[in-house]
Amino acid sequence: MNEAVLYAIGEDGVATLTLNRPAARNAVNVALCEALLAGARRAETEQARLVLVRAAGPVFSAGADLKERQGMDEDAVRARRLKGFAAYGALERLPMPAIAVVEGPAIGAGVEIAAACDFIVATPAASFRTPEALWGSVGATQRLPRVIGKRLAKDLMFTGRALSAEEAREAGLVARVVAPEALDQALAEITATILRAPPAALRLAKRCIDEGLERDPRGALATELMAIEEGLAVAEWRDRMGRFGR
Repeated sequence: MNEAVLYAIGEDGVATLTLNRPAARNAVNVALCEALLAGARRAETEQARLVLVRAAGPVFSAGADLKERQGMDEDAVRARRLKGFAAYGALERLPMPAIAVVEGPAIGAGVEIAAACDFIVATPAASFRTPEALWGSVGATQRLPRVIGKRLAKDLMFTGRALSAEEAREAGLVARVVAPEALDQALAEITATILRAPPAALRLAKRCIDEGLERDPRGALATELMAIEEGLAVAEWRDRMGRFGR
């Protein structure tokens, strides 16, 4: 795989995608978009149980690679943006849980990558900014408002201010803020819990939440009812429930 994103999967089925342009503060260029898309597809093909998205170096991602963009014409810029959308969408559509581990600043496209995951675990050094409009561009206008609400998303977009890790947790963007020295243990506990759960049940739960939010209440309930029926068709559920009764 392109070294802009490193891919690794363990015997336990945990796949790790690592943004790997630390010298460029993990700025998102064409190569990174293509590698991130390939990594997400590989994790799905290899039936990973869990996907972690991390970054090499102190910056999660500085956003779009503006140096690369300076040499592009309009068609190339459009093509690069579409590659980014494809990569973020592939992360978001993964059937298994995906967790972003953010240990430094995430800007613009970096916020998109993190927000495309199911939830974010951050350290206090993390921060989140979406200043595209101030740079004369447009981005991060769709996914982020669905997570933190349109008013806060507009504040970030119009002023360029950064949310600290704790502010992002309060806004619902970050699920947990963990001290650096406790991060490995926290991730180990999260991973162990997820790996004990039935993969099929996690896939169904993820599907219900993601699809339900895009539908009206009646349609969302129908989605859950279909998932329940699908779960009941698998004999494993009875054994699992029996264990809780002991």
